[in-house]
Amino acid sequence: MLAILATDAASSTAGMGGMLLSMVLLFAVMYFFMIRPQQKEQKKKTAMLAELAVGDTVMTTSGFYGTVIDIADDTVIVEFGNNKNCRIPMQKAAISAVEKPEDAAE
Repeated sequence: MLAILATDAASSTAGMGGMLLSMVLLFAVMYFFMIRPQQKEQKKKTAMLAELAVGDTVMTTSGFYGTVIDIADDTVIVEFGNNKNCRIPMQKAAISAVEKPEDAAE
């Protein structure tokens, strides 16, 4: 009887260790496939917005292309179209891509 109880205790301890190991492995996989790439993308976007300058051509998150004409703290004024009358203030976070004038010349 005592041997059966000892065997049950040992198997439940091994079961808990296996379950703990699988949980750690699951978290590691989620970190490397979901969390880490998102952090890299956020760092890249932050660096892109930090290098934003007047005269850069930008694409907004809604798909509009325009030219930056003024930059404040969190606000950017973007000029859309050829007639130079459409100037819209927007948040920096609304910019999804930046093309420098030097890159456009190449």
